[in-house]
Amino acid sequence: MNSMHSVWTKRFEHYIGEVMKYMRFVFTGHIAIVFVFIIGAGGYQYSEWLKVVQNDFPAEWLVAILVGCMLALSRPITLLKEPDQVYLLPLESQMPQYFKRAKNWTFWSQLLAPAVVYIVTIPLLKEVTELTMSQIWLGVLFVALLKFLNVRSEFAYRYVNRGQAILMDRIVRAVISILAIQTVLTDGIFAIVFLIMLAYYVGTLHKKMKNQPVPYEHFIKLEQNRMLRFYRFANYFTEVPHLKGSIKRRAWLDIAYKWIPYKKGNTQAYLVFRTFIRTDDHFYLWVRLTAISAIIAMFVNIPFVTWIVAGALAFATTLQLKYALLSAGEFRMDMLYPVPRETRNQAVTKLLRLLAVKQAVIVTVCAMMQPQFFIIPIVILLVSELTIRLSK
Repeated sequence: MNSMHSVWTKRFEHYIGEVMKYMRFVFTGHIAIVFVFIIGAGGYQYSEWLKVVQNDFPAEWLVAILVGCMLALSRPITLLKEPDQVYLLPLESQMPQYFKRAKNWTFWSQLLAPAVVYIVTIPLLKEVTELTMSQIWLGVLFVALLKFLNVRSEFAYRYVNRGQAILMDRIVRAVISILAIQTVLTDGIFAIVFLIMLAYYVGTLHKKMKNQPVPYEHFIKLEQNRMLRFYRFANYFTEVPHLKGSIKRRAWLDIAYKWIPYKKGNTQAYLVFRTFIRTDDHFYLWVRLTAISAIIAMFVNIPFVTWIVAGALAFATTLQLKYALLSAGEFRMDMLYPVPRETRNQAVTKLLRLLAVKQAVIVTVCAMMQPQFFIIPIVILLVSELTIRLSK
């Protein structure tokens, strides 16, 4: 390869191809419909709230805290692989060219989230503050500058300290970013002081980077963990062949096993319950989708939208857990037991119905302030039962 630029280009092309391969299974027509309802309902609730919001509402601090915390989370995207700590070692003097491209991609890929959050809060700023539109849009430019410095700062800090005490570094940068955004929305020109402080902090870290070896191991581990999070997310929508979920004890849920009577016929029921509780992918899938449904039911006071979202998430929960618990292709010790194979299907069905009831109870409690909230558990239980019976 002629230069480290070509190394980055090939890595980047492979990375984009890998992401797009799985994202086409994530953003399907069903998810698009759910997003449309969620965004529409959220926008309606937001516009209604703006009509009654008090003039003394601390909008500047709210915007500053939300955006500032997002700016501080600036994990580097290096696309490094494990063999690089051997094969790229002779090219260490050329690594600044590679890392320059990596930092640029990190900046542009992570800028969208804080910028969107800031833009969404513009109607609130217009409603409760006396800022002009030019001052408000100047804040967008300021957010971009802060993100640029935060990306450079976290990369340099990880380079120098190998990721040790990264939380303290983020807290420092979050405080500076929050104060900078709050100041640009109030005092204007004085926000430059905080910008200079962050730039000086970045410059100090860059000086410490000189004559230090490249921390290949730290950046490779960081990249592996980042891709693992993406694969776990994609695994909720399609099978990722090389993904292996982690297992945790969760002793505080041992009480759940007492619901299963101790007898030979409940062998598969015990194993299925234990698999669900101890497997991170299965357990957190149910927790996440239930939490999303509960939050929407709590804050979106449009019954029709709440019913649709609750039904869609109940369908997603039941279908994905059924597929995950029944489609395991690896060898299991229970295959040697003198227990009929069909008992596993019965055990999975029993677990799915129990989880549907729990999800219905949690979401209903969160929606008790809504009119006709009693329809939500009917929707969840009906959709879950139909999914169990009709899905293959």
